[in-house]
Amino acid sequence: MARAWQHPFLNVFKHFRVDEWKRSSKEGDVAVVTDKVLKTSVYRIRGSVSASNYLQLPRTSSQSLGLTGRYLYVLFRPLPAKHFAIHLDVSTEDGQVIRVSFSNLFKEFKSSATWLQFPFVFQARTSDKEVAGVAPPGARWTCLQLDLRDLLLVYLSRRYGHLKSIRLCASLLVRNLFTSDLCFDPGITITEARRAKLSVTPVPREMAFPVPKGDSWHDHYVHIRFPSVSLKTSGELREDRSPPEAVFLGCAPQLLYPVAFSKLEKDSVAPVAQTPTLTAPCQALSVPRLLPEVSLSHQRLEESSVRDLCANGQDTSTWVQATDAHTVVCGGRMFARKSAEVPVALQNAGSYRHFLPDPVLRLKGVIGFGGHSTKWALWTKDGAAVVYPCHAVIVVLSVDTGEQRFFLGHTDKVSALALDRSNSLLASAQAQPPSMLRIWDFQTGGCLSLFRSPMQTVCSLSFSGSGTLLCGVGKDRHSRTVVVVWSTEQVDAGGEVGVVAKVHTDFDIQTFQIACFDETRMASCGRGSVRLWRLRGGTLRSCPVDLGEHCVLELTDLAFAQNPDSCQVPSSRTLYVCSRRGHILEIDPQRMAVRCTRRLLPSRTCAGPLPQKQTPPGVGSGIAISGLSVSSTACAVGSEDGYLRLWPLDFSSVLLEAEHDGPVSAVCVSPDGLRVLSTTSLGHLGFLDIPSREYTVLARSHMASILAFSMERSRGQLATVSLDHTVRIWDLATLRQLYDFTSPEEAPCAVAFHPTGSTFFCGFSSGAVRSFSLENAGVLVEHTRHRGAITSLVVSPDGSFLFSSCSRGSLVQYDCAVSQCRVLRVAANVVCQDARPNPNTLAVSGDSRLLAFVGPTKCMVTVMESASLGELLQVDVSTLDLTGSHLGTAVALCFDPAAPDHLLVSTSSSKVVALDTASGRIVRELSSVRPVACSSLALSESPRFLLTATGRAIKVWDYSAPTDPGCQVYIGHSEPVQAVAFTPDQQRVLSVGDAVFLWDVLAAPESDRSEPRPPPVHEAGRDVGNLEDTVASGLPRKQVPVPSHAAPPLLGICARPPKDSAGTFTSDEEGCCEESPGTQGLAQAPHPSVLVERELGGAGDGAQGTAWGSRGFPVSPRHHGQPSAHSVGKGKAWPTARPDSYRHFTARYKTSTPAKTVFFPPTGGEQLRLKAVVGYNGNGRANMVWRPDTGFFAYTCGRLVVVEDLHSGAQQHWLGHPEEISTLALSHDAQALASASCCGGGGASRCQIRIWDIPKGSCRRLLSHHDSAVQALAFSPDDQLLVTLGDYSDRTLALWNTVTYDLLSSIRLPEPVHGMAFSPWDPGELTCVGTGAVAFWLLQQHGADASFQVHRHPVPEEVGVAELTSLCYGAAPLLYCGSCSGQVCVWDTSTGRCFLAWEADDGEIGVLLCSGSRLVSGSNTRRLRLWAVGAVPELRRKGSGARSRSVLLERELTLDGAVVSASFDSSMDIGVAGSTAGTLWYISWAEGTSTRLVSGHRGKVNEVVFSPSESHCATCGEDGSVRVWSLASMELVIQFQVLNQSCLCLAWSPPSCSRPEQQKVVAGYSDGTLRVFSISQTAMELRMHPHGAALTAVAFSTDGQTILSGDKDGLVVVSRRCTGASLRVLSDHQGAPISAIQSTSKEYGELGVKGTDLWLAASGDQRVSVWASDWTKDHCELLDWLSFPAPVTLEAPGIPPPSLAAFCPWDRALLVCVGLGAHKEVLFYSLRHKQVVVKTPLPFFAVSLSLSVGTRLMAIGFAECMLRLLDCVSGTTQDFAGHDDAVHLCRFTPSAQLLFTAAHHEILVWEVTGH
Repeated sequence: MARAWQHPFLNVFKHFRVDEWKRSSKEGDVAVVTDKVLKTSVYRIRGSVSASNYLQLPRTSSQSLGLTGRYLYVLFRPLPAKHFAIHLDVSTEDGQVIRVSFSNLFKEFKSSATWLQFPFVFQARTSDKEVAGVAPPGARWTCLQLDLRDLLLVYLSRRYGHLKSIRLCASLLVRNLFTSDLCFDPGITITEARRAKLSVTPVPREMAFPVPKGDSWHDHYVHIRFPSVSLKTSGELREDRSPPEAVFLGCAPQLLYPVAFSKLEKDSVAPVAQTPTLTAPCQALSVPRLLPEVSLSHQRLEESSVRDLCANGQDTSTWVQATDAHTVVCGGRMFARKSAEVPVALQNAGSYRHFLPDPVLRLKGVIGFGGHSTKWALWTKDGAAVVYPCHAVIVVLSVDTGEQRFFLGHTDKVSALALDRSNSLLASAQAQPPSMLRIWDFQTGGCLSLFRSPMQTVCSLSFSGSGTLLCGVGKDRHSRTVVVVWSTEQVDAGGEVGVVAKVHTDFDIQTFQIACFDETRMASCGRGSVRLWRLRGGTLRSCPVDLGEHCVLELTDLAFAQNPDSCQVPSSRTLYVCSRRGHILEIDPQRMAVRCTRRLLPSRTCAGPLPQKQTPPGVGSGIAISGLSVSSTACAVGSEDGYLRLWPLDFSSVLLEAEHDGPVSAVCVSPDGLRVLSTTSLGHLGFLDIPSREYTVLARSHMASILAFSMERSRGQLATVSLDHTVRIWDLATLRQLYDFTSPEEAPCAVAFHPTGSTFFCGFSSGAVRSFSLENAGVLVEHTRHRGAITSLVVSPDGSFLFSSCSRGSLVQYDCAVSQCRVLRVAANVVCQDARPNPNTLAVSGDSRLLAFVGPTKCMVTVMESASLGELLQVDVSTLDLTGSHLGTAVALCFDPAAPDHLLVSTSSSKVVALDTASGRIVRELSSVRPVACSSLALSESPRFLLTATGRAIKVWDYSAPTDPGCQVYIGHSEPVQAVAFTPDQQRVLSVGDAVFLWDVLAAPESDRSEPRPPPVHEAGRDVGNLEDTVASGLPRKQVPVPSHAAPPLLGICARPPKDSAGTFTSDEEGCCEESPGTQGLAQAPHPSVLVERELGGAGDGAQGTAWGSRGFPVSPRHHGQPSAHSVGKGKAWPTARPDSYRHFTARYKTSTPAKTVFFPPTGGEQLRLKAVVGYNGNGRANMVWRPDTGFFAYTCGRLVVVEDLHSGAQQHWLGHPEEISTLALSHDAQALASASCCGGGGASRCQIRIWDIPKGSCRRLLSHHDSAVQALAFSPDDQLLVTLGDYSDRTLALWNTVTYDLLSSIRLPEPVHGMAFSPWDPGELTCVGTGAVAFWLLQQHGADASFQVHRHPVPEEVGVAELTSLCYGAAPLLYCGSCSGQVCVWDTSTGRCFLAWEADDGEIGVLLCSGSRLVSGSNTRRLRLWAVGAVPELRRKGSGARSRSVLLERELTLDGAVVSASFDSSMDIGVAGSTAGTLWYISWAEGTSTRLVSGHRGKVNEVVFSPSESHCATCGEDGSVRVWSLASMELVIQFQVLNQSCLCLAWSPPSCSRPEQQKVVAGYSDGTLRVFSISQTAMELRMHPHGAALTAVAFSTDGQTILSGDKDGLVVVSRRCTGASLRVLSDHQGAPISAIQSTSKEYGELGVKGTDLWLAASGDQRVSVWASDWTKDHCELLDWLSFPAPVTLEAPGIPPPSLAAFCPWDRALLVCVGLGAHKEVLFYSLRHKQVVVKTPLPFFAVSLSLSVGTRLMAIGFAECMLRLLDCVSGTTQDFAGHDDAVHLCRFTPSAQLLFTAAHHEILVWEVTGH
């Protein structure tokens, strides 16, 4: 409706009243004159300088015309012998503004991402000479018709949004401007059109030029349409004065003057209109009109018409992009195919040589899913295959074999799919307006029909049961909802698809479906409505269902009941409809009424059913349901919380659920009801198998364009980087994803595999280049030598050097022959600057001798020696003259593999030339068929074939032909192809853009006959890729990952010691480890156990690198196959990949390093005392201990050990660890506590193990031995021994004497161990669990020496588990072990056999505890279960025949995260459990309840605020929660949670709002929204969206009625709290994030300004603004503006500290500023004197600041994990430690009695003493 006022056309000058100059502007000589030809008033714009004389609409650049018409008509006449210019600012759909300019000043066509420059060329008809200059004397009035939609689509591949502004510059006469969606013919009047009944649209009278009676319009005026139908890729605009047929259908010289034809064809120029002469009659060829813009009546493209077009010599290259047909284009011919199985090969036949095979490429596989939408995925009727779109391709994937077949033909992304019940017909629609639909023969893949829909975009399709009717829903060009019914009854017999009915409606429709029981009845749902439709007599009518109170719901999906009886009995028919608030409506279609309403709420426990009673629509927080599907027995529901849930039809309880990585988009139950298909918004497609309860991922996809890729030779792996900020590793054999790495803060731009090593390199938009290891999926090294975004990466074929280039022009050379890649040379300003990422702008020759790149300008190509970077050659491609015109700029490079001295260069003028790098001469030239530059080149090793990426097409050239090489063109991509390449074996081709396309090369390269083929893809890669993906809920893997290359020899460990050997691991100080020369592996070890080295001095080398980059972005690999090759040698621990077990501790990544020197206050003189710690470290493992008999309770938070009295809540804090604590262990007598921290900063090169004396509360002993992290600690039953276990990188088992704490023994393990425990019956027996076996270690002590005897027992094959992850002892002699697949195995330790196993959980079991006849298991599925195992000792006597029927599940509780720690009393009735969510729960099995003991934020804490009365405080964090705490007890009172958002700032209403009902909290979120929460009502009161970027600061005004908020882009918005209306937007700080906003009161007139409020805003560019305001009078005045200098460089890389400012509480005219400045100091700035009055030096840059009232204390937090308290009166300082990370938050309470500090998720509460 917003565009209706512009239809059918808009008179721009009249609408905007140009003559009044209020909404337009003029500059220079602009006047109104009367034109003699038109006999009306026109505007004359003249002047010697065009830029200084113009007419502009609208008046200012900040305004917008908002004109949405497709065509712009400019009625103007160029002034003779003068220049003119027309500038248009056009906005795309995504908000990008493009400047489009036309002028006869321009010499050539130029373009950039935001600018198009077209030359206006005049040419006389009597001459071939083109004049790109002044207008000729006979210049006429011209109607310039600009197709703005096609103009952006053809030249920039962008979608037109609206026309923003117009500027008409001297020198010209202009009559008017018009916009319209209609294509007018100016040569035909309305009268003539009606009289002759012509099917054209004449111009309106307002646009018409006067024509003398009897004359032709074209004899007096000129009509130019640009781009024309046959010219949508030309770079020039030429004046056309020929008849309208010539304008629309081709090149005028071709139609009018054969003498001029040869030159124009040679130069490939645009259509040229010439001045008519009396001797040359105008005749137009009769050419069929193919494009929809020309002939609206033709809805199908006939094959004969296409052949006719090619026969007449028309240029059809543009038609390939514009049309929807499945076409094959030749140099001189074009034809349409109906088969979708054959790839779209555009073969060259005209002037080029034909070559075989034809086609040479065949599409083999596609990696990707979705494109336009991720909601479309369908089952075939047999449930054996899945149909889904991948951008413009429709894929049919076999779920069992993984084979794909394709439906090719769409040229834009597929927006909807439908498959009929018999699987005969498939319907698809594409997104590009107007939407084209295709009907396919599903069995053969042929396209039966292609037709245009009356909708701009089709959003839903549905077939009737018989397949004779097809319903579609979408929006027309007026944004109205349209429902269309087509008849497809005759389509399989070659008939047309006809429209049966069409209806426009104002109701929102999200889903539309035809009923299964009657194909004339349909149902739809949308926002607030469910409608039932009926087709009768060619009319489609609908009736609404009375929803009652549910009419406000947003209904998302519907499904008809699939009960077979429901199709026969009308009363049993049911329609299910779901809502985004969790409602399931059961509707009776017969009565058109709601039969039943249920609401699905988040489950608290899985023991009981979920609440499902009828609930009012506005109460509670239901599950946001996005899709549902119904079978005969169950209903599958997908929701935005990432869960797929299976319910019975009565919705009594959840039958199955599967957790996904992102919101579920759609679900679909297979016809047999045994599988449920699900899709997510993150591009994942998979299905849940109901009988086996397993989830399989079928496809994964990048969610944005792919920029580059690289292939690895030995493993057959593919790496891709995308604009979705991910790097993904794929298996080329199976097309499955192996890993993905996510970088939220910076986008990856380039990637390259090392040709021989197991590493790959990735370049990022920040300029960082990182090396990743495929062995441990971690970062090996990072280099930050670039200052701009990385544009290209390339590794020399011999693996010696890595080269990277960036957008700032730098070239860096690295030595990558070593594992730690190092920088060799940096060259500045040698590469082309401001370039976009392109993997082909750098190239290395096949012999690794030469390096070529584009630079230092776009027109230059430089060749260097790769080793020394010595310049050998520079070629200016703009000066190369091959055919009489210049080549333009260089786009892509590629060396010839057979001739390393030949360099192929692709130019912007769509040519490829081969240069001799020695002489610079041109060796060869290839001309492209289409005038589009080749963005990527690849030459086969033969070299026989050359690949070029040209727009959305791929070209294959017969490069072996010496002259006239043949060319085949392949389409299928819906976006421009970014890169192409041959696979290492030369048998396949890869192309990337919107998705990854894998093509088979049907002709083997010629080199295969003479040269050995590269080694094939290793079979291990195939095995790894075949592993079934599992969702995050921890479903088990079915196969063990196979290493991708042969493993080095491992130490042999036999299952039992042989008779002639003691089978001991002997460890002494003088002995050393020697490898057994003949050992092969664990399963084939023929020799007895051998000695494992003991090292007192160290554990050897740790794992190389870490899983985190130095810039702070998390690298999160999801493994679908773990490389496991490793060996154990003398003095060295080989790098080990992190095991696929959540039991292993990984330290939280942090960029801060503790301060080396801290000046602690003297004992007794501290002004701060640590009072409380808020939070529990859920990142630790077994880091909580509780002894019920003594009441001792301790846990960790960061590097603190917190000892808490559960009765009083009083805490003790044991500080000493320099890094994060990983685990705890309590001695059996409860007198000693052992704690271990990881290695890291603070000068600690090894992990610290501290032994604490519990009665004294002090550290008894400090131990250090492990190199990376301590996995577990355990005391022996007699407390005489302590064993410490290193993590997967350290793999060291150390034994300590607890009397002297001397190291008795240290043993290097051959593989990671997941858990260990001492036997309660034998202090000398230790048990470890790991990969597929249980190891019993028997300690033998001989004086001071100690040795171990090891017995390793593999898990029986009947059990089938691969990893044992946890263990505990039960009644003698039983040992319980948990596995990664959720099984619990029971072992008889006396015989070493496993006699019982049962399925205890769906995920990995990480915690096991047993006492008496009860067993507790905890897993990563968040479940805590209690088992009755009293009958297990009796089952032991049955041996292998034991069954698990006597093991009973007593209770089950679901926590808020994976269970990482637990402790229970001896009866197992009560206990405490810890989760990864940072919560400690009190568990009571008798009551079946879980109560929070300790809780905190899961992510970073961003703000702490206090109520004016100090009764409560509120915190907000990255986890999206706002939590309100009782300040006295620090117990959680209220929690407000917003899903999928981060809460970044918070403010509490000021003291002026003192009444309880006035207590409000306002929170700012990452999506730019503000939410106001009422504390008294515990509910959200208001939600507003004033910002387009993430909020970073928020504050209340002093009266509490106004909210001031600042965002990441530097905008400050003033809003009303009651209404949410925005009063004012301040952009003074735009460009830098707002870091602080504070408001305080002042006296009216104080400081010389009006207003009652004084407030400030500080931004990240070291600027502070101070304002005085009175919001009741809408008054706001700038009082002062401060700018502080910043140092040129930071001392350490990373995020600079924020710029902070605050009003001094004891003097409101004093401003306190800290942050990034020239010096590390605190500045006191006087608003009265306008100068800095006091400077206080600081040891580091401050990252947080808070000032107290009354005591005049200042708290300052530093990134060095230190807190400083500054007395502003005496100037004394005191430093405090305790945090594990940067102290980014400091807040005094209003009374200054308490100080809150935060570091990441830790909150410490300090008591301020002595005030």
